[in-house]
Amino acid sequence: MTRAAEETWRARVRGCLLGGAIGDALGGPVEFQDSATILAKHPDGVRDFVAGSDAGWPPGTITDDTQMTLFTIEGLIRASVRTDRGLGFTVAVLQHAYDRWLDTQTLPGPSGERDGWLQAEQWLYVRRAPGRTCLNALMSARNGQPKIPQFGDQAINDSKGCGGVMRVAPFGLMPAIYGTEWVFDSAATAAGYTHGHPTGKLASGALAAIIHEVCNGADLDAALDTTMAMLAQHEGHEETSTALAAARRTAAAGNHGPATIEQQLGGGWVAEEALAIAVYAALAYPEPEQFLDALALAVTHTGDSDSTGAICGNILGALHGETALPAELVFTVEGRSVLLQLADDFALEFVSNRRLHGDYGPHTSWRLRYPGWWIKALRSTACGGRRCADPTSP
Repeated sequence: MTRAAEETWRARVRGCLLGGAIGDALGGPVEFQDSATILAKHPDGVRDFVAGSDAGWPPGTITDDTQMTLFTIEGLIRASVRTDRGLGFTVAVLQHAYDRWLDTQTLPGPSGERDGWLQAEQWLYVRRAPGRTCLNALMSARNGQPKIPQFGDQAINDSKGCGGVMRVAPFGLMPAIYGTEWVFDSAATAAGYTHGHPTGKLASGALAAIIHEVCNGADLDAALDTTMAMLAQHEGHEETSTALAAARRTAAAGNHGPATIEQQLGGGWVAEEALAIAVYAALAYPEPEQFLDALALAVTHTGDSDSTGAICGNILGALHGETALPAELVFTVEGRSVLLQLADDFALEFVSNRRLHGDYGPHTSWRLRYPGWWIKALRSTACGGRRCADPTSP
């Protein structure tokens, strides 16, 4: 990767994470309101952070969407660190990351029994309307037999809620050496740790593929072309393919607003609808200077506003980079320092890992920061019950 290409990629990584958090924080306070109520207070759409009056959240508060995205990117770093043991890049490390997120939803603070720095962040130990499917699936895995669960097993449920797709954007940020097909399949697998329905997985894979393509220089339409062609090769793709086609058709037709979203695309409570609404808003306002217009459209509707806002922010942040983000929202969004720390550490791991890991074995300070956790009795359905091969190997 050339220096110029690396700088552009780093800006996309930061933009994707921060953009998602901003969209999440814009939509969180209005998630359970209908569009008429939202528009009565915000005639031009939600364009600034407001307090979540029912939950007592201050303006700029993130929700479970961003919380789980943080653990996704931390899990990807730790999976990469783990490859130094001669193992392939193991996606199941992400399930262990989500198990650490579960601690933040069930404990008052860090237990002292976990490793890594992210789980020690006290501010994450708060519930922000987490999805029941995520909680139940992760709790079920934790309480399984044997006592140490088989990380890598897919959830046994038929849920296609948006709790998978709203957290997998970091897969799309993987460097170009990780091919888009690998990114698609890995994100789908990670979504499957909580959501068992094929659509829940495939919509998640599609989001990661879109982001990966734009990070590699494609415009949004070209990224969608590639993703939809890839999607069509998977059994059970029809719901996601139909939703994305509707998003493109609706964006091209104009007349943007909540009524159009609700009549043409749904409420975003399920995976394919959340992805479609976010893509529609990004296509409706695709220019860097229209970033806030797109986010306002993505969150101002009767539906899952925080998830659709987060996904739209992920896409446009990856497309345009951090400099396109609305400055008045960047500096007040909750968790900005942690988001940027993870974004920069992600870039360091995948560009400079030889210098970070060094020649000193498993006890370097970087490895203490991001332990490459050993998964006992690992099974990964993405790899036919075997450890995944490293996609960067010849």
